[in-house]
Amino acid sequence: MADIVDQQTRSRMMSGIRGKNTKPELALRRALHAHGFRFRLHSGNVHGRPDLILPKYHAVVFVHGCFWHRHEGCRYTTTPTTRPDFWQAKFEANIVRDRAVRMILLEEEWRVAIVWECALRKEEQVEACTECLSIWLRSDQPQIEIGDVDAYRP
Repeated sequence: MADIVDQQTRSRMMSGIRGKNTKPELALRRALHAHGFRFRLHSGNVHGRPDLILPKYHAVVFVHGCFWHRHEGCRYTTTPTTRPDFWQAKFEANIVRDRAVRMILLEEEWRVAIVWECALRKEEQVEACTECLSIWLRSDQPQIEIGDVDAYRP
């Protein structure tokens, strides 16, 4: 199937997709800050350049886009119909890299949180996600993954 836009337009569109300071990330940062959490952003000193680093809790938070990081079972995890081999290879590389980064951080005794973009689409979801992260940060659990925030409500 052919792309509906020309190659130059597609290239421009794809280059506009940000890797940091995305809407979901900004929403989570605002909410965590409002709840009194202080953090560093995208530090190159921590493996994998996490979106948020909370040194006080020895924890990191990654805000993963469902499309790029392949949130399993999520309706936002679509696959483009053009160049399927390219996309499959790209997605598989992302998954392998994410898994490796998580394992390295856990081995370095960092606590790791993965928050999926779909959990941050509405204001009430952001609040529920922040509540989940707040509970997790004060616990001794090494990792958490938040996708369906309703599943984590106390």
